[in-house]
Amino acid sequence: MSQGTLFDKVWDAHTVGTLPSGQTQLFIGLHLIHEVTSPQAFAMLRDRNLKVMFPERTIATVDHIVPTENQARPFADEMAEEMMRAIEQNTQSNGITFYNIGSGNQGVVHVIAPEQGLTQPGMTIACGDSHTSTHGAFGAIAFGIGTSQVRDVLASQTLALAKLKVRKIEVNGELRPGVYAKDVILHIIRTLGVTGGVGYAYEFAGTTFDRMSMEERMTVCNMAIEGGARCGYVNPDETTFEYLKGRDFAPKGEAWDQAIDWWRSIRSDADAQYDDVVVFDAADISPTVTWGITPGQGIGVDQSIPTPDALGQTIAKLPPKPTSTWIWNRERRSQAQRSMSASSEAAQTDESAICAKPPKSRRVGRWRQA
Repeated sequence: MSQGTLFDKVWDAHTVGTLPSGQTQLFIGLHLIHEVTSPQAFAMLRDRNLKVMFPERTIATVDHIVPTENQARPFADEMAEEMMRAIEQNTQSNGITFYNIGSGNQGVVHVIAPEQGLTQPGMTIACGDSHTSTHGAFGAIAFGIGTSQVRDVLASQTLALAKLKVRKIEVNGELRPGVYAKDVILHIIRTLGVTGGVGYAYEFAGTTFDRMSMEERMTVCNMAIEGGARCGYVNPDETTFEYLKGRDFAPKGEAWDQAIDWWRSIRSDADAQYDDVVVFDAADISPTVTWGITPGQGIGVDQSIPTPDALGQTIAKLPPKPTSTWIWNRERRSQAQRSMSASSEAAQTDESAICAKPPKSRRVGRWRQA
């Protein structure tokens, strides 16, 4: 069981109690909503005669159905117009801040929150969108949720969740020319698989992530869900603080200094214990593309797309899911991955796994407007 990680600290700080099911009732510091998954949630509140418990902790925007060319109302798409009217009415009647078209703050929900300083380290964040894991780049624990859970957060500001295991994914070294953050996360997913992260929170660590900008870290955390992880995060550091400083909802003055102290305190301890550790060498990562129907079906641009026969052999020979520390490098080649080639005889990748034993190893996030 993990101990001393950022995930553990934030989880414990936001735990309201333990439910009869054994799940944790987890307080959600920031709830982001949009026009696609919120109308049904508000309808369920009305059916039960419930009100939004903490409207000041919910921020709404519209980002999925906004027309590109003509944004004149009513929208040409009747369903899009219906969703727009619903979120306008629901936010107004419940006193929820809504960043509508023309507000100057409207945009992709996972972008506007970081840009305005709403997303901060140590927070729990939920949104009815699978890629809410993006906010983990700031050291937040962020969950994509379904419509019924959107209802739950609106009504109680909490979620019922089973605590996740924590896998540390460490990437060290400098990336080769032409290799970027998207290549890194695609390399991780094609190695561990699209179900490899099921039941886990991913902590992205190592010198490669330390060098990344906030935008690059957001790219990585955005795709944690594509690897099966419930969320992914990077420990906050000076890069994080510099990005947030001066933004609209970031603390100011003395409160800023206090926030920095708090944010530093929630970083994973040097001797933190993880349920699993996976280590990669950045030098082994090449520009990566996907050739199939999942992010796990990826190859380096210098490799060949597998034939159907080779693909079948690969699936049959996939290595087991990591249960200890895995180090992926190019010194030894995995037989399973070698079979992914244009011919069953050609090598497909340079990665392999060497297993070793893993080392033994309250405060609710909040924001305010300037």
